[in-house]
Amino acid sequence: MGDMSEGQIEGHGGELALAALRAYGIRELFTLSGGHVFPLYDAAHKAGFPIYDVRHEQSAVFAAEAVAKLQRRPGLAVLTAGPGVTNGISGLTSAFFNASPVLVLGGRAPAFRWGSGSLQEIDHIPLVSSITKYAATVPDTASIPGSVQAALTAALTAHRGPAFLDLPLEVLFSSEDVPAPVADPIPVTTADPADIAKAAELLASAARPVIIAGSDVWAGDAIEALTAAAEALQIPVFTNGMGRGALPPGHPLNFAKARRAALNEADVIAVIGTPLDFRLNFGEFDPAQVIHIVDAPSQRATHVQPAVSPAGDLRATLTALADHTGKRADHSEWTAGLRAAEDAGRSRDAAAMAAETDPIKPARVYGELRKVLAPDAVTIGDGGDFVSYAGRYLEPSQPGTWLDPGPYGCLGTGMGYAMGARVTYPDRQICVLMGDGAAGFSLMDAESLARQNLPVVIVVGNNGIWGLEKHPMRAMYGYDVAADLQPGLHYDHVVEALGGAGETVTKANDLEPALTRAFNAGVPYLVNVITDPEDAYPRSSNLA
Repeated sequence: MGDMSEGQIEGHGGELALAALRAYGIRELFTLSGGHVFPLYDAAHKAGFPIYDVRHEQSAVFAAEAVAKLQRRPGLAVLTAGPGVTNGISGLTSAFFNASPVLVLGGRAPAFRWGSGSLQEIDHIPLVSSITKYAATVPDTASIPGSVQAALTAALTAHRGPAFLDLPLEVLFSSEDVPAPVADPIPVTTADPADIAKAAELLASAARPVIIAGSDVWAGDAIEALTAAAEALQIPVFTNGMGRGALPPGHPLNFAKARRAALNEADVIAVIGTPLDFRLNFGEFDPAQVIHIVDAPSQRATHVQPAVSPAGDLRATLTALADHTGKRADHSEWTAGLRAAEDAGRSRDAAAMAAETDPIKPARVYGELRKVLAPDAVTIGDGGDFVSYAGRYLEPSQPGTWLDPGPYGCLGTGMGYAMGARVTYPDRQICVLMGDGAAGFSLMDAESLARQNLPVVIVVGNNGIWGLEKHPMRAMYGYDVAADLQPGLHYDHVVEALGGAGETVTKANDLEPALTRAFNAGVPYLVNVITDPEDAYPRSSNLA
């Protein structure tokens, strides 16, 4: 790509796209090779722009989403036309539910032959329009930078989410000279001050208030503001999603184990930066009043009626709550009661995490893992039953260190998230917690990690069943079908064959040394833990 004149750039479509992508802080692309998108590879290669490739397109989108989540800036996946794009749709949908600013650039069959039956000719836009904030076909080469700008501005505007562009073959391969792209300012919406004041008054005057903080608090860079608001109003804080770790372990207002008591007894519950979905009983906390604080009006709940729902920049809203000067009730007795429940819960968990059983209980896996994880380790959940235990027994020490599939519940995120996390943090521990069922979705991408020198640790809870389905189906019907996997399967051998390493653990006392070896291996390393198939995590009844 060469300069035509000051403020102008010249190049083929891939070079024009790359210039716009870099203006928004994108620093790498994730892909699976396809001829429709060769100019994007050419531009990246010539510019020394890192390219990471995978064995299934879903992993490319999940890797881009991990970058978007962890770094709070856009992540990029480049997918070839047709099946390349459709293979990435589950990743796009997860990004949509998780409010992750992911941009997918798709190839597209040539426009000048449209309708003639070119290779992989399909109109992607109707397939992705309902799960993206912006979806369009770029009409000509000169429009590429502006289209990238429009897509990324939409993706970064709260409520954030993915965007999609596809580029017809001749549009991407042709050359043009255009003005040099710059990033557009991202619009910021401020919540109605009256709504914020009402929320502050309700929380300050409540006898038993609770805060539940979710992923958007992290995504909106509002962690410090959340802490300030909680401390100013002296309100216990519970977290979910990427809100986990917002308050450090040991903080007097940080709670996890007393959640049931808190939600059953609270008179005011402020849910901040997370939807009132199945994870939160759909917001039905009668007789407590519910305050729903969201980052955009589109995120206000419509299935319940909160007492108030401030909608706007979360950092500004939480800062305003912290600055509230009105009358305040004394919450010390309420907090002390929850602390007693918290301590009792921790004692129960400690016993479970030290259980000496044969076969191994999932809780013991997490008890041993806690001994070897560094405070800044990134832990990634990819599974159902086994990862449900992770949510209970692992407590992130820092915000922005926990990745799970989110409310869409899509399995197969693990290897893509691991790639994005390793690219983000070359020197941290990266640990994937994977059910043996989930291993079937993405484990082949351990080869991508090994080949590109991206070491991670994968801990598989191997109970030989689909745990969240087998036990409930038995309870409902007295039998189960389509819920069994091969017991004792050597997933570690799979990773060894793909260029990594691993081992199988059948005894609880062997867990800690195996995990220590894994984190010191320097290659993708799978610890295959044979766990008790009869030990099933209680499944939520709030699915519908």
